[in-house]
Amino acid sequence: MRIEVLGNGYEDILDPKALDFLVALDSEFAGRRVALLDTRRARRARYAAGQLPHFLHETAHIRNDPSWRVAPPAPGLEDRRVEITGPPERKMTVNALNSGARVWLADFEDALAPTWDNLMGGQANLIAALDGEIDFTDPAGKAYALGPDPATIVVRPRGWHLAEKHIVVDGRPISASLVDFGLYFFHCAQRQIDAGKGPYFYLPKLESHREARLWNDVFVFAQNYLGIPQGTIRATVLIETITAAFEMDEILWELRDHAAGLNAGRWDYIFSIIKQFGNRADFVLPDRADVTMTVPFLRSYTELLVKTCHRRGAHAIGGMAAFIPSRDPAVNEVAFAKVRADKEREAGDGFDGSWVAHPGLVDTCEAAFTAVLGSRPHQHERRRDEVAVNVDELLAVDLTPGAVTAAGLRSNVAVALRYFDSWLRGTGAAAIFDLMEDAATAEIARCQVWQWVHHRTPLAEGGAVTEDLVRSIVDEEEAGLRPAAARIFLETALAEELPAFFTPDAYARYLV
Repeated sequence: MRIEVLGNGYEDILDPKALDFLVALDSEFAGRRVALLDTRRARRARYAAGQLPHFLHETAHIRNDPSWRVAPPAPGLEDRRVEITGPPERKMTVNALNSGARVWLADFEDALAPTWDNLMGGQANLIAALDGEIDFTDPAGKAYALGPDPATIVVRPRGWHLAEKHIVVDGRPISASLVDFGLYFFHCAQRQIDAGKGPYFYLPKLESHREARLWNDVFVFAQNYLGIPQGTIRATVLIETITAAFEMDEILWELRDHAAGLNAGRWDYIFSIIKQFGNRADFVLPDRADVTMTVPFLRSYTELLVKTCHRRGAHAIGGMAAFIPSRDPAVNEVAFAKVRADKEREAGDGFDGSWVAHPGLVDTCEAAFTAVLGSRPHQHERRRDEVAVNVDELLAVDLTPGAVTAAGLRSNVAVALRYFDSWLRGTGAAAIFDLMEDAATAEIARCQVWQWVHHRTPLAEGGAVTEDLVRSIVDEEEAGLRPAAARIFLETALAEELPAFFTPDAYARYLV
């Protein structure tokens, strides 16, 4: 097999042995990846025809067996009460590792615009961080250096649906998942082991336990290839699709020798519901701001996640606090109160930790979980045996209170346009209206608009959401933004069929 690198530079990252490893991963797993993506499309077609997901009959024995557990927590992942997320850009790498959070999710997926320099530079930054050789000086001359007790690094590679078009094998783009995983694992697995930790990962966008099985087989293969003991890798799975919510036990089972926990991925979870059932009137959601984690279908999902994790000895990690501290004390007072209440709810429900997007929120999250955990690293002993969630409760989208308003429609358009503009400029974690937004925000925003247009959803103020109305809002909101931002929005929010993701086409057209 012949591998070609079409991007420039980074020969130290893409050395011959690293490329041989990528070829080996591609040769072993590319066909299975394609087959699983075909399964995704077939499943989505069945849902469009009226079928709904359910707990699998063929795996009931896994769910009903109380005896099995996942691997015990790995070094550096015992206490995860605060995790900070962000792209592995140089300044973020230093600030996240120094933030006081227990874990840093180094995000090659939703928070990183997948330019060649971002991706390869991110790999270089992680190597430099593990070697203690990373620092940063901002344009104002302020210097940042790595502190003495950095957070544990957990890498989130891109999802199975994405390809890396700058690296081709026999003329075919390689899986982006295998590139991000493979390069980090090749260069950093032993570095992490030598530091007393290990190569740890967050796995995004999984839709089934068979996709988890593929990842597990990748882990087994990679550890054998580099002569690293089996079980050294640990992976936390983001349960951010409605189909994965019905297979949480099975996902942990497939990864059990490598599993570290599950995470409640909020925006992506809601986005996946619209993507799968957006053509059904009984799945129309109100304004995004009304879809909080306390609405019935999200409450059921998170309760089941905690129960499933603790029954199997895994960590349950809560959702993102995306607020960015403001210079306005009044804004901060309101926002911090909401963040505090959200984290207190999660800790009270049994979660073992949660996410923040900004170092300024670390103390708030830490305090909420420490109030429940004390000096304990987690609360696995809270089994939540009283929780019983059925199919109808996971799908009870129609019980979500709220309305579709003109302000909610405009917010979705405005946020999506600004995010697309930022993404096109190479920034995948964008500060928009006092929140740190990533690709998941843009996805739910444009999908909600598609859903409302598709159903001609009534507005609370009168009238309905129409294509003409959306186009008029785009015309008003796109001033000062790149024209391509509006093109991406209109093509993905007003298409006759809802595109599964905005990223594959936009990446191929604008970032390659």
